[in-house]
Amino acid sequence: MEKSRLITGIVMIFLGCFLIFLGTFKKVYPTLIYGIPIFVIGIVILFNSKEDKIEEIKKVKGGKK
Repeated sequence: MEKSRLITGIVMIFLGCFLIFLGTFKKVYPTLIYGIPIFVIGIVILFNSKEDKIEEIKKVKGGKK
């Protein structure tokens, strides 16, 4: 896992949690509109492991036409 993806995911999760708690406890409900998607995107960034795989280039006999 790359360090940049790890840091970005953790920061987005913490920011999302902060906005969700702010929205629920301080009764500032518009922050939930930003907090919930940021939290979900942070989780997706953190646990997406398909980007680490490099696909092999398929070579075609005969080249381009």
